[in-house]
Amino acid sequence: EADLDNIKVEKKSGGSSADSQLVQGLILDKEVVHPGMPRRVEEAKIALLNLALEVKETETDAKINITDPEQLRSFLEEERHMLQEMVEQVRKAGVNVVLCQKGIDDIVQHYLAKAGILAARRVKESDMEKLARATGGKIVTNIKDLTAKDLGSAALVEERKIAGEEMMFIEGCKDPKAVSLLVRGGTEHVVDEVERAVHDSVSVVSAAVEDGKIVAGGGNPEIDVAKGLREYADTVGGREALAVDAFADAIEIIPRTLAENAGLDPIDILVQLRAAHEKNGGRDIGIDVVSGKVTNTLKLGIVEPLRVKTQAIKSASEVAEMILRIDDVIAAGKLDKGEMGPMAGPGAGMGGMPPM
Repeated sequence: EADLDNIKVEKKSGGSSADSQLVQGLILDKEVVHPGMPRRVEEAKIALLNLALEVKETETDAKINITDPEQLRSFLEEERHMLQEMVEQVRKAGVNVVLCQKGIDDIVQHYLAKAGILAARRVKESDMEKLARATGGKIVTNIKDLTAKDLGSAALVEERKIAGEEMMFIEGCKDPKAVSLLVRGGTEHVVDEVERAVHDSVSVVSAAVEDGKIVAGGGNPEIDVAKGLREYADTVGGREALAVDAFADAIEIIPRTLAENAGLDPIDILVQLRAAHEKNGGRDIGIDVVSGKVTNTLKLGIVEPLRVKTQAIKSASEVAEMILRIDDVIAAGKLDKGEMGPMAGPGAGMGGMPPM
């Protein structure tokens, strides 16, 4: 079963929609936490940490009485030593990239930078889960438990400036179970439209993969269904046949609209499609909007998931049945200029009823 949560979509306006890209890994809306850290790490060994690289706060309120500067120096030195131990644990595991779900102390940032380790903090929980699936790493909750076996891997981790903002690319993951799409466009409106189109496309592909069943596209199924309905109408007779014919006409709205959107003559296209489907071997004939011709769309790879087609017909039929079950419609009467709805005063009639 396909899980669309494993596909992360990042939007950035600026540039062309053709600049959109698929990353075999993840894109984070984060930047490197320290200016002394590398901005690019190849053959990355990634530690995924769900912990704060900071001095742990006590669970109860406590106060320390310091009576001389030496005690203060010792206290600060012990804090520094604890933070150094954290960095040493990271370094010993062979880490060169740290992605932390919580905060990173300034001192830890300094020592990580000295060790040549790239780090990002406050990574969202959902992104951490995707990172684990993409890199093959494990999310660690205790720094003392971190080992080389817990690390994820990627061919490249790099901070890049996209549309004036820093973003982190974790890419080149081997057999990633989560990927990212960077959607670009000239304006926010264009980016939103591209994102919707991408979501629809991914959902359609997901349906095809899950069911394993497809049909020829380009208005092909609708023409075939309409043909079957008209053949059935001939066997029904009477007024019922008119309803079946109307259903067939409604189904053909899809190829008609497809032809109009492609700048083709819908009447000519429908005639050609009907004629093609009457012949033997014509069931795979549909509209190729690129060439503007009626052709075998299955051979061209123009296909659609069966689920999408059956659901569309089912939903349309249910709505039509619901409307047909309505016994009567009460139309609201027009209000006079002086009337103000139900509170218009004595003698004012209710909607659809004369004044009393």
